[in-house]
Amino acid sequence: MAHIPDGVLSPPVLIGGWTLAAAGIGLALRHLDDTRIAKTAILSAAFFTVSLLMIPVGPTSLHLLLSALMGLTIGIATIPAVMVALTLQMVLFGVGGLTTLGINTVNVALPGVLVGLVAGPLVTRLALPQAMICAGCAAAAAVMLTAGGVALALLLSDSVYSVSAQVLGATYVPLLVVEALVTAFAVGFLKRVKPEIFAPAPRPLAVG
Repeated sequence: MAHIPDGVLSPPVLIGGWTLAAAGIGLALRHLDDTRIAKTAILSAAFFTVSLLMIPVGPTSLHLLLSALMGLTIGIATIPAVMVALTLQMVLFGVGGLTTLGINTVNVALPGVLVGLVAGPLVTRLALPQAMICAGCAAAAAVMLTAGGVALALLLSDSVYSVSAQVLGATYVPLLVVEALVTAFAVGFLKRVKPEIFAPAPRPLAVG
């Protein structure tokens, strides 16, 4: 349940989520040059699509996140890409909530950015089989961080959610496996047909 609805979280958690999301978007927009706009839009659309395909698991539902794949290819731009997709889902389909949009964005996007920073250079440098394994591990780590973020948001809001947070964490295990496999094969395909997609974006030339 990365899409936490309105009325669940406490005001301090909601404010903290919006603060982190706003800071991340501000930083991302400063680095979003022409070379990344198309990739960011495509991956935002992909996340929008796959995250609507929800599979019931126990008391909640799960969907692919693609956050590690986004982090490996577009870096910090993952944050605005996820927020745009979550906003459209909320407006068009009533998924998630307006007050929780900030924390939902952070829970999905920030893990992808973090694993992208760590695993990105390795995926770029390693040969195909090793790069796929590295990407799969990065995706698994991103799912674990998302599960931890959702659980933490619930626990910080009210201790009554302690049992729900534990159950929620357990339901992310099957998603961890599927996300790792999907990301590994996606990275393998991209390494074969467009390996430069993992290379760091060039810095803009200084004028004057």
